[in-house]
Amino acid sequence: MRILITNAYLEKYGGVEVVVRDLAAEFQRQGHEPMVYSPHLGDVAEEIRNLGVEIADDLHNFNSVPDVIHGHQFPELLQAVLHFSSTPAVYVCHTAMSGVDEPFVFPRILRYVAVDRRCKKRLEQTPGIDAARIEQIENAVDLTRYRLREPLPEQPSRALIFSNYATSSTHLPAIRKACRRKKIELDVIGIGAGTATKKPESILPHYDLVFAKARCALEAMASGCAVILCDFAGSGPMVSTQNFDALRRMNFGQGVLTNPLRPEYLEKEMDHYDFSDAAQVSARIREEADLVVAAQRWLQLYATVIKEFDGSPRDFSAEMQAIESYLHLRSYESRVEWEKQQIRKLQKIPAIGNAVFSLTRKALQYWTAKS
Repeated sequence: MRILITNAYLEKYGGVEVVVRDLAAEFQRQGHEPMVYSPHLGDVAEEIRNLGVEIADDLHNFNSVPDVIHGHQFPELLQAVLHFSSTPAVYVCHTAMSGVDEPFVFPRILRYVAVDRRCKKRLEQTPGIDAARIEQIENAVDLTRYRLREPLPEQPSRALIFSNYATSSTHLPAIRKACRRKKIELDVIGIGAGTATKKPESILPHYDLVFAKARCALEAMASGCAVILCDFAGSGPMVSTQNFDALRRMNFGQGVLTNPLRPEYLEKEMDHYDFSDAAQVSARIREEADLVVAAQRWLQLYATVIKEFDGSPRDFSAEMQAIESYLHLRSYESRVEWEKQQIRKLQKIPAIGNAVFSLTRKALQYWTAKS
């Protein structure tokens, strides 16, 4: 099966970028032919290319037509379905709120996949998406990369923040203070701290306790570390055998970071450290979030989509209408955002006349009403 995976960026190592790399690698190991498209290539793209996977920043550079398109972020997916006009697609939503993951209806997108319950709700609330075409497939971990560390100590002595967003203006100060009070050594890996790494699998086994969310949390648990869910959006619980099922359905993500970024909340979760329970959590992750099994589920979904598409007539008129709706929406959003920017700029000028400000505000109201 030839599978084209699309993504907005493949420059730095982030959650979705790692998903693209890992899926491409596993599809190839299972005897399929992955292809990867992104208009912005970089370190991640180079690693994918070194696997022998065909990758391009221009759709015209591919040597073959894919059987199915696996799309992240709608602009790049739309480019791909328009270029490969006889190929069905699957759209994958990774965030519940981000504009880059805004779902959109297109006739050849035959399945919409959410990585957690919040993303599934977003898909369900998007007008025009048939609920029968929505599925949930949680993220997985490449266990060939993430080996188990030696058994955890009875009490943690080394902690790690694993996040691209950890800086002095986000969650780093609160975690640092909590660890200082607990006399636990703390390190950070991530872009924000200037300590990003291409191989976190070689670093994670050296830590007992990891502060992370989503994919970073998955990888830390797969390595055998105890994990407290935390990131710039807030703090959450220590992952345990008691809360595992509920947290897994939420992708261990932002939706469960319901506590403020305060040391006292983090210390309370640190008190729940249990080396035996953390080992059981790790075992469950390695059993239930194995990339090999997840890839097989994706392949089954692709086969269903291809079969369904082959047995149905093409509706070119519906595709043109979908493109028109998409362009209209994006044009409207661009105009509204431009007007908002002008208002913000004008508000910063003390001597601005009320008439000019009022005129700008009326322009925004006009575009909103017109669209």
